[in-house]
Amino acid sequence: MQQEPQENLALQICSHLNVELGSNTLIEFSDGEFEPSFDETVRGADIFIVQSTMPPSENLMELLLMIDAARRASAYKINAVIPYFGYARQDKKGKPRVPIGAKLIANLLSSAGVDRIMTMDLHADQIQGFFDVPVDHLYSSRLFIPYIQSLNLPNLTIASPDMGGSNRANTYARFLNAEVVICYKHREKPNEIGKMLAIGEVKDRDIVLVDDMVDTAGTLSKAADLMMSMGATSVRAVCTHGVFSGPAYQRIEDSALLEIAVTDTIPKNHSGNKIKEISIAEIFSSSIKSVLENKSISEYFIR
Repeated sequence: MQQEPQENLALQICSHLNVELGSNTLIEFSDGEFEPSFDETVRGADIFIVQSTMPPSENLMELLLMIDAARRASAYKINAVIPYFGYARQDKKGKPRVPIGAKLIANLLSSAGVDRIMTMDLHADQIQGFFDVPVDHLYSSRLFIPYIQSLNLPNLTIASPDMGGSNRANTYARFLNAEVVICYKHREKPNEIGKMLAIGEVKDRDIVLVDDMVDTAGTLSKAADLMMSMGATSVRAVCTHGVFSGPAYQRIEDSALLEIAVTDTIPKNHSGNKIKEISIAEIFSSSIKSVLENKSISEYFIR
């Protein structure tokens, strides 16, 4: 298993599986080029490389090089555990003369020699079809639904901060027996929202916004403020991937959000009192164990 930059998550997964984290070395050259290597034999072994592909791009490159190294070292099966699949927002051509980044990354991983992908909450479910190898697509709802239930909110309503997340919100609402509110947003340009409207009953409700990621927190903070202006009692959020770029932390602190729960798919030293982190180590370790034992992992899905 890979150490950097997700050593803590890999160590937690190993702890649940009662195995030791594999040893590897990363040699860095003076020009910035690097070369990873395994410090022990992997011949005939099932390899699980834990690495999210968030920026910088070296994270993706290191994953590709580790896969190639494992293949050339005669590993039996190479499994890429990618909790956060970067470039997933580039799943289609939204305008002329742009790449489909998610498909390109899928091609690169396949060319490197990966045998299986294990990931969580892809930005678009159809990205699974970009691969010609098995994709185990896990959902954070298995973690967040029990968490929301533990809050014991008296007038719970699930909300999606945009139209694209309506299916996700409906899934949560079905399991939690709650009402649904959908926000409509119009973007002037990427990461900037022009206007937002809410569809559904908000007044005197305890709102929980659900989304697959929080990047600059512009959508979440604006949605939370909108809900409070419409008479909501409280507003919280659960988001799988805590990207937290640019002004995200300050926006969260300044917003009406009481708290935001994220997972540790992206290693980050979170700042601010409103952010709560929930570990994905157990769900990934259970899935890895099932893969090794050729058992179904559908029991880990709540969606």
